Amino acid sequence: MIVAEAVGRVLAELGAGPVFGVVGSGNFHVTNALRAAGVAFHATRHEGGAATAADACARMSGRVALVSTHQGCGLTNAVTGIGEAAKSRTPLIVLTAESPAADPLNNFRIDQDALARAVGAVALRVHSPETAVADTVRAYRTALHERRTVVLNLPLDVQAEPAPPLEAVEPVPAPPAPEPDAASVVELAALLAAAERPVFIAGRGGRGAGAEIRALAEACGALLATSAVAHGLFHGDPWALGISGGFASPLAAELVRDADLVVGWGCALNRWTTRRGKLIGPSARLAQVDLEPSALGAHRPVDVGVVGDAAATARAALAELGDQRKSGYRSPALRDRIVARARWSAADYRDESTADLIDPRTLSAELDRILPAERVVSVDSGNFMGYPSAFLDVPDEFGFCFTQAFQSIGLGLATAIGAAIAQPGRLPVAALGDGGFHMAAQELDTAVRLGLPLLLVVYNDAAYGAEVHHFTGDHTTVRFPPTDIAAIGRGFGCTGVTVRTVADLRQVSEWLAGPREKPLVVDAKITDDGGSWWLAEAFHGH
Repeated sequence: MIVAEAVGRVLAELGAGPVFGVVGSGNFHVTNALRAAGVAFHATRHEGGAATAADACARMSGRVALVSTHQGCGLTNAVTGIGEAAKSRTPLIVLTAESPAADPLNNFRIDQDALARAVGAVALRVHSPETAVADTVRAYRTALHERRTVVLNLPLDVQAEPAPPLEAVEPVPAPPAPEPDAASVVELAALLAAAERPVFIAGRGGRGAGAEIRALAEACGALLATSAVAHGLFHGDPWALGISGGFASPLAAELVRDADLVVGWGCALNRWTTRRGKLIGPSARLAQVDLEPSALGAHRPVDVGVVGDAAATARAALAELGDQRKSGYRSPALRDRIVARARWSAADYRDESTADLIDPRTLSAELDRILPAERVVSVDSGNFMGYPSAFLDVPDEFGFCFTQAFQSIGLGLATAIGAAIAQPGRLPVAALGDGGFHMAAQELDTAVRLGLPLLLVVYNDAAYGAEVHHFTGDHTTVRFPPTDIAAIGRGFGCTGVTVRTVADLRQVSEWLAGPREKPLVVDAKITDDGGSWWLAEAFHGH
């Protein structure tokens, strides 16, 4: 057994996977070792797609996923996806070949450590045959325990050396949930006891803690909201407002703005979630719960900061409140308003559809109505992205995948592929703009080869809409001739349809009713929205 094979065997024994990648000479042996050990391998058409699909799969499954790339250019092709994963603190390991240090003139030679660190990943290396197992276990433990994206360099000369006999690898269990400091819990409970209109906003760190946060909210009368990445966490709760921030409905924004206490649960309370602070009332008090001390107050000052796991902190605060119970923000009349209007609906806008173009809000609302409830929605970046985010309901926090930490266009299709593999019992839905679709269209081949029942909806305005709507000047550089995206989909082996009106959506209903043996690409010709409200806020001051 050579070192490359030992690395693959160790990762398989630790439970890592699946693995996504593009195989070249440098990562051929480690990839085949993973496959031989039973780890599923999914070949993508581009390393960027591999990194993003693995990121999404890790988020939606809770496992440490893997990426496999060739040295040098294979790694650089994956960098945007690695940067997204690193900024999102996704537990992920990138297995990348590396040119030997003794060959500095090798065409593939770059400073791979520096490249990884530049986008926020942790750079590690398999140093020798003697340390290969320990180096690999260290990479896995770092990804799992520290919630980090790790680039594990595999030098070609080390890969090819004979490995010492493998012994059984000790399991690496998930770390225990950090308990909060007792004094901080007392401070948080005091804020909750004094608040008349509390609102809880759960973010990435609140995923998996929905039950505990709900129980505490019930005790103190808090309303519930999420950041975009935790969308679905409080699905079905009559006190849930949906997404806070730019995607918030008018009623949700009003109720968050009127809160006298806002508590962020694993939520950064950044400018996106608070509309640059406009959703925080001038006299509102703020509390924040996070695993990272550096996250507390990073975006705005907080009255109380608690370092600890969201679920553990919610349980501790509930115990501290004891028998204290209050209605807080909750009342029967408000519950009825929330149930009726917390989510965006036809009452919140005027349908501007024409005979040739469909209003993106109407498109999204109709899709929400006809799609099965068990779905996993992935959204690309762009002017359109608020429509699927705000209008498409999801069953839980594992029903929405939002790779937006790097704010890169073009990640949505690969995101949907990774999410589909992580959640095979749900209908995978990808929402893209035409710009993002054209950046990533090669991964349609991946979706077809994998036999994914993927619904791909392209909000097509034949432009980079954000630049058209939010910046003055000559727009010829960001407008494009119309393209037949449905035909492109058919060329890759998908079913392709064009949607201009609500009546055209019957084609989607027919596909849903059928065997769904091929992905469906929907070329939705949308109306000009004049600029989305969320990007108008985001671009303020540009």
